[in-house]
Amino acid sequence: MDDHQQLRAAVRALCQRFDGAYWRAQDEARAYPEAFVQALTEAGWLSALIPEAYGGAGLGVTEASVILEEVNRSGGNSGACHAQMYVMGTLLRHGSEDQKRRYLPEVAAGRLRLQSFAVTEPTTGSDTTRLRTTAVRQGERYVVNGQKVWTSRVQHSDLMLLLARTTPLEQVKRRSEGLSVFLVDLRHSLGRGMSVRPIRNMPNHETNEVFFDNLEVPAENLIGEEGQGFRYILDGMNAERILIAAECVGDGHWFVERATRYASERVVFDRPIGQNQGVQFPIARAWVNVQAADLMRFKAAALFDAGQPCGAEANMAKLLAADASWEAANACLQTHGGFGFAAEYDVERKFRETRLYQVAPVSTNLILAYIGQHVLGMPRSY
Repeated sequence: MDDHQQLRAAVRALCQRFDGAYWRAQDEARAYPEAFVQALTEAGWLSALIPEAYGGAGLGVTEASVILEEVNRSGGNSGACHAQMYVMGTLLRHGSEDQKRRYLPEVAAGRLRLQSFAVTEPTTGSDTTRLRTTAVRQGERYVVNGQKVWTSRVQHSDLMLLLARTTPLEQVKRRSEGLSVFLVDLRHSLGRGMSVRPIRNMPNHETNEVFFDNLEVPAENLIGEEGQGFRYILDGMNAERILIAAECVGDGHWFVERATRYASERVVFDRPIGQNQGVQFPIARAWVNVQAADLMRFKAAALFDAGQPCGAEANMAKLLAADASWEAANACLQTHGGFGFAAEYDVERKFRETRLYQVAPVSTNLILAYIGQHVLGMPRSY
């Protein structure tokens, strides 16, 4: 049973102010949906996971997932700002009390944005433990050199988390050791050892290559212990996967609802096309799979909020939901026929947006490898 109807209604009411015409305009201009993100921030939804002691709502991942689901179900794109939900978790769980009191109230109040995370590199991809960006301690600062790719929302964030190697790979016993997380103040870093090159991509998603050339980061901006950064980012990945799963569920609902309505209204050969089983059944099957993915999302979120292990469930939720939304997207586009390719129907925009989640933030194949090894006990495949 869904106990979040009031929350859903409140988020939906906000989203109604940003209709399809708004999102089409942002897409056509390749623009960042600044007005939408600002409204979501001012309403307090992006600080849902920040504890009340730091000015946030103190809600769980379950509620946060409902917020992002409703954004996508309303035809919007949570990818413009969703990272603020889970990026701050690294600071909350592993940062010092001084760091938390310095930054979290500002993030909760909307005076600072923390919605960028620099991890992936062009040469190593998902092989995170072999990343080449280095941070060398020099007195009271770290000097950073290297390159990141697919670093999203840098141009619309004030703060960024950075994962860099602080101990050379050949000097650690395990590849996962010697990596550290830093809080980078983008306001003081851009043009001072850090530069950004935007990457134009299929959906309207602000993502970038980032270059570090002797960037100086104060030692006090180290999150937690030096060398433990890989463990810290893994800690946040379960929340990320659950929230992305919820977005995909929202997309799935949007596609099924649009396809159902169009199939019921569109008349060809003197009958609604939805009367034909060849049109009706793919939509019905997509709906079934969205519902199944939704259940796994809530199971994973409940485990996370209870502090229980949920790696398998979070990964399965992301895989199932991404597959379900992509299936629904294809059914919706096919149902609309030629009109599915017309921008004014929004189907082609949402089609491009939901396709991303077959690849990011973790590919389907890596999830299957995780399940094969850690759940089913088969030999490590990579």
